[in-house]
Amino acid sequence: MTDVIPIGNPARAREGATPKVDLRSLETLWFQVGGTVCNLACSHCFVSSSPTNRTHDFVTLERVRETLEEAAGLGVKEYYFTGGEPFLNPEMEAILAATLEVGPATVLTNGLLLSPERCRRLASLAAGSHHSLDFRVSMDGWDAESNDPIRGEGTFEKIVQGISNLHDAGLNPVITVTEVHGESASAAGKERFFELLRRLGIEKPRLKVLPLFRIGAEAERAGAYESWQRLRAGDTPEEGWDHLQCSSCRMVTDQGVWVCPILVNEPSGKMGERLADTLDPFELDHPACWTCHVYGVSCKT
Repeated sequence: MTDVIPIGNPARAREGATPKVDLRSLETLWFQVGGTVCNLACSHCFVSSSPTNRTHDFVTLERVRETLEEAAGLGVKEYYFTGGEPFLNPEMEAILAATLEVGPATVLTNGLLLSPERCRRLASLAAGSHHSLDFRVSMDGWDAESNDPIRGEGTFEKIVQGISNLHDAGLNPVITVTEVHGESASAAGKERFFELLRRLGIEKPRLKVLPLFRIGAEAERAGAYESWQRLRAGDTPEEGWDHLQCSSCRMVTDQGVWVCPILVNEPSGKMGERLADTLDPFELDHPACWTCHVYGVSCKT
């Protein structure tokens, strides 16, 4: 993980009220469309997704349609779909078709279910819409030796095949990697990913590096947050908290609406049942909020 200068003084207990973030505007809407159900059990997954985790279940097409209608009245501009693994949801392609009628959509996937036939259908959906359809494929290494200990034996070749299938269908995914390997965020590490993608024929490779959140499976793998890794009122930047994604997004699950994609397993992250219930300020009292602030995390860009 990249070294950062801690906010505040970790040598002493930090004092002061927890700051709150206002919802500046509801621009981005997330759907935990795959719930916490996944065909992998990655050792760093911050929501501990796995084949047996039903903390959150699939979001139905009916629920998505209802929420899209409410979102239109609140000014939402773009839609993101995550999990678990979104393509385990049997209604996923129909959900994308419904979403593309109203706005751009992005799917975060592990790539294992991107068969040539599915990729051709997804490309057809994209071609038939005025809105963009984008994909982010997660991997954690530029070869099997670096990826598979994190994501599971044999997954590297399957992920690469999924990426290749998207490319063959005319779709250029963003590859998302975490800083689970210290090299990933370095210039040399990024170049190794770019080299991999260029070998697949992708002339303009796209890469996004994300920090680790020390919750869920990652807390078990590498340890939980330290007590000083929390935000306090004195940390509030002069420009406020508009750089945090929770100032412009909400996350829909099968059980209601959460403040963001990170805190769906935290009871304090649930804000209501409908979007209209979740427009109030949110208290930044979870250690993961510290990561978002210090690392400038934005899942959407």
